Formats: sequence, structure tokens, C-alpha cells
Amino acid sequence: MAAEAYPTLFAGQRVLASLVRSMQTQTLRKTADTSITASTTQTTDPHIQMTVAANAVYEFWGWIQYDADLTGDLSVGWTSPAGSQGTWMGHGGGTTVTSATAGGGTQQNATSTWGYNIRLEPTDITTGRTFGGLAVGNKITVLFQGTLRTSVVGGTFGLAWAQSASSATATTLYTDSWLAVLRSA
Repeated sequence: MAAEAYPTLFAGQRVLASLVRSMQTQTLRKTADTSITASTTQTTDPHIQMTVAANAVYEFWGWIQYDADLTGDLSVGWTSPAGSQGTWMGHGGGTTVTSATAGGGTQQNATSTWGYNIRLEPTDITTGRTFGGLAVGNKITVLFQGTLRTSVVGGTFGLAWAQSASSATATTLYTDSWLAVLRSA
């Protein structure tokens, strides 16, 4: 069985600049900070999005840095054309629970509501995940990796995000966060 490759080139085929560009990894980098306050409605990031073709397969990977308070956290998902399939994972902080200490105060517990403090499970491309916030002024990161398979329609593919719980304190996605996208079939 041969490995997937895009595109299939033929002897004597004329190679245009648009074809060469479509063969290259496309890097989507944030050129400005974006903040969301008091909203749990995921919206596509204005910088981390691109147009993808119908009946295509894309591999993607990237890194974001964000700042969120303990109430707001960060809810992440993907905008993709209708009928798209695939899987992704985000390697980032889980949401933490608060527990009492022996002295009667509270502290951040090392366990999350899911039983671990780093999220690693695979997730359907149409489903979002929540990553924890530390406190305002403390940037944290998430690494992404996944596969997108489009159906008979192309359209926009991009990082969609919001607060997990509405908070008056902004959740911010910072400049230089990025996503690399490569068409593989």
C-alpha cells in the first residue's frame, strides 16, 4: 500500500505556482492578541483560520498561549465545513478543582474534574474541549495535533474558542500562537 500524498503529479504536467503553494504547509499565526469576556459561545479566531478544499485530508499541529482565570477557563473547538470528520488532541492543562487544606483554607488541587491535570484524550473534530486557567497574568499553553477529512464541500477550517464558563475577567489568546496545516490527500 502506498503512502498518501498530495497532489499526484504526472510526467509532463505543468506545475503552476498555485499547485506548489497547495503542496506546502500553511502556517496560521496570530498577529494580535484576542480577548473574550463573559461569553461561552465559541467563535473562530480571526487569525487562525483558512479555506480548505472539498474531499481532502489535512494534518494539523500547533501551539497556543493563553491567559484565563480559574472561573473562565478556555473552551476550544474547530470550525470545519459541513460533513467533516477527523480527530484531534490538545495537550494542555485540565480544569482544576478546589479542595480544603488542613488549615481550613483552599488550594488548587493537582487533580482535575476528569481525574488528571493534563488533557490527552483524542476528540472528534466536531467536539470541543476545556482547558484550565491558572490566574490572570499567568500564561499557559496547549499543543494541538489532528486530522481533518472534508466531505463534498470545502469551506473554513479554524480554531474556535471561548470561555468555558462566563467570566467578567477576559480570556486572552496571545500573539504568535499558531497552527500549521498540511494537505495530505
